Amino acid sequence: MNLLKILKKSIVDSQLYVSLMGTLFAVFFMKEQNTFRWPTVLFIFITYFSGYLYTKYQKTKYFPAILVLNALAGIACALLIIYNHNGIRLLKWLVIVILGLLYNSFFLDVYIRKIPLLKVFYVGLVWALVNCWLTLPEFSIPIFVISFCFITALVLPFDIRDMKSDEMETFPKLIGVQNTKYIAYLLVFISLLTAVFYLEYPYAAAFFIACIITFGFIYGSKNENSDAYFSFGVESCSALPFLFLAIIQYF
Repeated sequence: MNLLKILKKSIVDSQLYVSLMGTLFAVFFMKEQNTFRWPTVLFIFITYFSGYLYTKYQKTKYFPAILVLNALAGIACALLIIYNHNGIRLLKWLVIVILGLLYNSFFLDVYIRKIPLLKVFYVGLVWALVNCWLTLPEFSIPIFVISFCFITALVLPFDIRDMKSDEMETFPKLIGVQNTKYIAYLLVFISLLTAVFYLEYPYAAAFFIACIITFGFIYGSKNENSDAYFSFGVESCSALPFLFLAIIQYF
């Protein structure tokens, strides 16, 4: 039990885990589109990590230090892009960073996280833009649909987890837990259907298996579940396409 607490505090609470999951989700599409490069993987991870730290530590005594860390992370990402990519990639990255700031910045009168029901779609939008726009020469509508629907579906179980403590109006509070699950099922199905018709065989097969497991986690989502169910279980679903791809290709 102590080991689990240590792992949760050092990996999950530090935002390393969600950042790694987001990065592996991006790597899955980079491999499929033949755009995989280690500098790209690195700046995507740094962007996710610094962004989630910024969101978590606002209004805390650690926030000034987080701002310094974010500034250094921003410089590192900019240098990685400048020396390994081009100016267009840098502009795309800046747009996504600004979208992240609009999501949750306490100094703004109104930020996205305070707008009822919009949060789940906004998270899906930002993750989707990383996969379908930032890492590709041109915007890919199929990859956008796959990413947006899949990630939006994964955010909904977290609203189920937080429904008793969340001050904002969320889908579980508005339409109930079961109807929220139906929306998540539909989104995963749309994502899967798009993947089957668009992605090449090993990628479509990997995504299919990942979606089956994701359906299971959505089905089992309850407000009474432990935080580990969501922070480890549901969060891990975004890395499953990459993991199953590795199994299919190398084993």
